[in-house]
Amino acid sequence: MLNISNQQIDEQMFAEHPLKTLQDLPKPKGGRRLGRWMLFFLFITFIVLLLPWRQNVDGTGTVTALTPQDRPQSLQNAIAGRIERWAAQEGQYVKKGDTILVISEIKDEYFDPNLPQRLREQLAAKQGSRIATDAKIDALDGQMRALGVGVKADLAAARNKVRQSQLQVRIDSADLVAIQRNYQIAVSRLERYEKGYQDGLFSLTDLESRRITLQQDYAKVIMQENKLNVTRQSLTNARINLDLIQAKYEQEIAKTMSDRSSAVSSQASANNEIAVMRNKISNVAVRRGLYIIRAPQNGYIVRALKAGIGETIKEGESIATLQPDKPTIAVELYVRAMDVPLIQRGRMVRLQFDGWPAIQFSGWPAVAVGTFGGKVVVIDAVSSNNGKYRLLVRPEQLPNDQPWPSQLRVGSGVIGWVMLDNVPVWYEIWRQLNGFPPNLKQEPEKTEKL
Repeated sequence: MLNISNQQIDEQMFAEHPLKTLQDLPKPKGGRRLGRWMLFFLFITFIVLLLPWRQNVDGTGTVTALTPQDRPQSLQNAIAGRIERWAAQEGQYVKKGDTILVISEIKDEYFDPNLPQRLREQLAAKQGSRIATDAKIDALDGQMRALGVGVKADLAAARNKVRQSQLQVRIDSADLVAIQRNYQIAVSRLERYEKGYQDGLFSLTDLESRRITLQQDYAKVIMQENKLNVTRQSLTNARINLDLIQAKYEQEIAKTMSDRSSAVSSQASANNEIAVMRNKISNVAVRRGLYIIRAPQNGYIVRALKAGIGETIKEGESIATLQPDKPTIAVELYVRAMDVPLIQRGRMVRLQFDGWPAIQFSGWPAVAVGTFGGKVVVIDAVSSNNGKYRLLVRPEQLPNDQPWPSQLRVGSGVIGWVMLDNVPVWYEIWRQLNGFPPNLKQEPEKTEKL
């Protein structure tokens, strides 16, 4: 009841006649208690908002190997062939050099089982041809030397003949001059005798005798001129002979050099064919060694990509997958493009592997349970096919961390958080509500992006 009248109700009446409605009403102390609890939770919330929060960039990926040679590889055959026998099974451990697959030849040019012997016989024939060509070249060289010696003798004799003819021409020219002078003297004497005969000093017999002598001297002049002409002609013939000897030598030398050039060409062709035959012999030997496909390194045969006996495979075709033994385990994480500039090499990463239960508080890595530590060692310079960037994370064990599980296998799934800087919890909530990226204290160095 409301106390709105001036008359007070006796307290004894309440004691004798209690009212249930008044008893059910809350007492004034309950409100105070609720207010205290609200103040307590408000204070706790305020304290929590001021706590430090570790910003991070999350990503998903798989377990891989740190070095390329430790990652799963496809075994390929270098030549085409037909499968004859499998020497390894899926899941089997093989060592480097162990036989995995045996194939046979499918190209008809290599069907002959005695092909190496046939090729060696052809090589011997080519070598014999080259020896004959070498002998021919030596013979032609000897012929050229003999021609050189012979032409020297012939040229010396021809030059001597020319010099003799030149001397004979000089002698005959001198004789002609002398005979011509005698003829001029005879002409002068004849003129004096004719004048003396007219004056009666000489007889007709003396005059006729002088005329006969003049005719004889004139005949001597004609004979000496003819002799000089013959000598000059001999000199011309000697010079022509000298030129003919030189021309004949050059002709024979040119022919011999042409034969030698042909022999040298045959020699080069023989050398080329010998080199081709040797190369083919080596190729056949190497090719026969490729009929057996061996393990390139220690590891496990994960999967056979070709099956059956008698199946043909092409050259360069993958036949099996090999997982190298004892790989250096790493993790490849894929993060968004907007987060890549915030990540540098050396950043710590918390990892959660598939099959290992974990309780992860991304903002408080110290209280995470079941996670493992790592460090960023590689940041790809280009994005992957999914538009994200790949990070390679190697194991990095902190003082309170457990080592990575030895049971991890390449290809297992993993979730990772790249740890950034510390910020208050209220800032992180405000950033998440507004969709802002994490912040950094300073701009990353350019070298860290490579």
